[in-house]
Amino acid sequence: MAQAPLLSRRQLLQLASLGGPVLAAGVLAGCSRGGDAGQLLSVRGQLPSAWLKALPSSWRSQVLDSPVALLERLRDPSSASRLVSLGDGWVQQLPPAELQPINAPALLELLDPIAQAPSRLFAGPEAAAKAFPWAFGTWVILLRNRPDLLQRQSEGWALLLDPSLKGRLVLPASPRLLIALAQRQLSSTPGAVPSPEGAALVNQVRRLHRQALSLEESQGLNFLLAGDADAAVVTSQRAVPLLQRDPRLTAFLPATGSPLWWQLLVRQGPRGTTGSTGSPLPLEWLRDGLSLPLLDRLLAAGWVPPLPTSQLASALKRWPARLRPLLLPPPAVLERCTNLEPLSPAQRQGLQQLWDQAMAG
Repeated sequence: MAQAPLLSRRQLLQLASLGGPVLAAGVLAGCSRGGDAGQLLSVRGQLPSAWLKALPSSWRSQVLDSPVALLERLRDPSSASRLVSLGDGWVQQLPPAELQPINAPALLELLDPIAQAPSRLFAGPEAAAKAFPWAFGTWVILLRNRPDLLQRQSEGWALLLDPSLKGRLVLPASPRLLIALAQRQLSSTPGAVPSPEGAALVNQVRRLHRQALSLEESQGLNFLLAGDADAAVVTSQRAVPLLQRDPRLTAFLPATGSPLWWQLLVRQGPRGTTGSTGSPLPLEWLRDGLSLPLLDRLLAAGWVPPLPTSQLASALKRWPARLRPLLLPPPAVLERCTNLEPLSPAQRQGLQQLWDQAMAG
């Protein structure tokens, strides 16, 4: 990860005055109290409250109860321009033609190169940036009072198949994620060759699914905290706040890595428009989420901006050693993490057939 310096508010304003017309317009509009108000839509609990409270007064905020409710709200044919915060999987359900470019090159350049693909919504290196990736992380194994399993973390994702976890394991509800985890289990098994069509992978998905007590992350965590489950696969963002509050819990990211999750800000323009219209982006507000003091508030809630390693490592020095690799995995582990990119119709059909075969066994 290459190092890129953070800009202060004064530097950002100076940069705007030195010939960045789009940047200047965004900064001035973000600080202005006049003009048409922009609208920021987010899901409850998925945008840090400290950051949301700092939103400029020229923007209105609406918090929806779930990603499904937010997507339904976006179907409203209102002509208002919206800034939308969603996970990368949910953003993929938005029609690409309705998303406007994110005209914030100076801010995007502050991010680590790992953020380039999600900023383009995985559309290729020549595509325009249509998202601002403000947080990312991994999936981890969260354990409750199981030091014996923690000592065996070198077994990686295969640990989820331990007989003691049958009926005491919480897994995410996403079939695609479970298939990805099963593939990683096979990759750590000598002699196994995982492939989307392979019988070995079908069997592995079936075995993993049969271990589960629950396939619903938020409700399943209640089972874990109540002692009805011993382990859960959760996002690093969910794990970090729990680990700070509950000494019975431990967590680790297997050395083989995991799929990455991303939180993205995308811009939905009025129907029938193609270029950037509506309220300019609140650029200074976006920058504040990448720097102190707000950066500490984001990290405390488990939200990690995709900044260069050197900057994040410096910010994490104040954190307990056990939490640092969950917030920022070691470079070798992070290199083994992969994005869950949009699927082609053929790929989607293939995974659906694999899942159906696994569930039929």
